Formats: sequence, C-alpha cells, structure tokens
Amino acid sequence: MCWVDDFMVKAGLPGLQGVDSVKTYSMKQGEIAKDWLVLDAEGIPLGRLATRVATFLRGKHKPTFTASLDMGDNVIVLNAAKVKFTGQKLDKKVYLHHTGYMGGQRVTPLKKLMETCPEDVIMRAVKGMLPKTKLGRKQLTNLRVYANGEHPHGPQQPKNIEIS
Repeated sequence: MCWVDDFMVKAGLPGLQGVDSVKTYSMKQGEIAKDWLVLDAEGIPLGRLATRVATFLRGKHKPTFTASLDMGDNVIVLNAAKVKFTGQKLDKKVYLHHTGYMGGQRVTPLKKLMETCPEDVIMRAVKGMLPKTKLGRKQLTNLRVYANGEHPHGPQQPKNIEIS
C-alpha cells in the first residue's frame, strides 16, 4: 500500500486497493510499420511544410509514438523549387557555414540556393526541426526531396497527403 491508499483509508474514503494499474505500452523495433507519404510543396510556406514533414518523420502523428524509436514514415517532397516564402525572405535570408579556417565563414543567399539546389533549402529547414541526436540523423535519411513533380518511388505505392 502506498501513502495515497493510507490517506484514503484514514479519511474514510474508498481506496484504490485491488485496482490494477494501467501500464504504458512501448513499441518494439520489429512492430513498427512504416508508410510512404508524398507531399506537394507547391505554394506552401516553407516553415509550414517543414513542421509537417518533421512530424511525419518522427512519427508523432501515430498513436503508438515512442520517442526513443524511429517510428516515422518515409516522406517524399515534390516541387521543392515552387515552395512559397513570405515577406522578404527570398531577398534577405542567408545561410551561413564555416570552413573551420580563420576567416572561413561563407554566406549563401536563399535566392542563390533556390536557383542552384532547391532541395537543400527544405532539407535544412526539416533538419533544424528534428532532434540533434543519432536518432534525428537517422530519421532525416527517410526524407527524399525533389525539385520537380516526379519521383522514382512508384513501386513503394506512396500515399498523397494534402497540406493546406
């Protein structure tokens, strides 16, 4: 008996004796079913798209979500070159990286990155919304981004998902 049961008995209230506690069920790696999902990025703001993709990659949309396992689905994003940017982000947003040498900071404007590699913009946005751990890096491998509207994953029979 725990202290709550003792208190209930002393107060003359019906206690919790004989009531089985409900155990939290945790999924095992072999029980996970992964689906293939297709998202069309045309006309959708980048942040809204990235949050939905990150949710699908982590598996938080499933009722059996377990934070320590790779429960997420495989996500295919099409039309990455037609994603929408609000405000003046296309002109003012820049991506930074450092080479590791003194004075080695490199700046890449969003506009240039969209012209050369639009897939990288979505990959970076989603990567920033996933955990910064081994599991987060593994979940990012389940994301495929294509600049146009075609993909080679037809045999996996992906489901179309609408994002408003």
